[in-house]
Amino acid sequence: MKKLTIHSAAAIAALIALAGCATGIGSSPLPGMNHGTSGASTTAGGHGPADGGRHNSADTMFAQMMIPHHAQAVDMSDTMLAKTALDPRITALAKDIKAAQGPEITKMTTWLAGWGEPAAMAGNHAMDGMMTADDLGKLTAAQGIEASKLFLAQMVAHHEGAVKMARTEVTGGKNAHAVDLAKDIIAAQESEIKSMKDLLATL
Repeated sequence: MKKLTIHSAAAIAALIALAGCATGIGSSPLPGMNHGTSGASTTAGGHGPADGGRHNSADTMFAQMMIPHHAQAVDMSDTMLAKTALDPRITALAKDIKAAQGPEITKMTTWLAGWGEPAAMAGNHAMDGMMTADDLGKLTAAQGIEASKLFLAQMVAHHEGAVKMARTEVTGGKNAHAVDLAKDIIAAQESEIKSMKDLLATL
């Protein structure tokens, strides 16, 4: 599983900006492509400073790390959507990832502001599942079935990293809404991992 170290607030801000236009809704051709529709996510939908009660350092780190993690998934999806002649299931998957993770970025960014916490972590932190610049370059260069297979393989690894981070939040987090979102991420992305592996086997 790959890791990428985020070195600066500017890098995270740039990743957040990539997801700013993530408002489209995909056709959800794969099971489990509905982030944020469970009962837990309904309670996690507020944006006020006190939403979910007090927070701790685990909540802060969860949001600070998951924001750029989600932003990279949106970036990868945008890369695929810029390609032509893709399997329509891949196109729909990329749209669904943008539609799911864009609003979650907004939600977590708002929480951090309400908690009085910075959007970016201080120092260097490695995040499981993040693609390197070389990985992203290969995805950009690939076309057709090769691109679809690479996207699925990379996104499975990316989702596995997100699930690991979310499990840490469930164990150590204090803010109710942050913990609920982490549970939603685990449920949704584990289902998506299975669906993507099944789809990869058909290409």
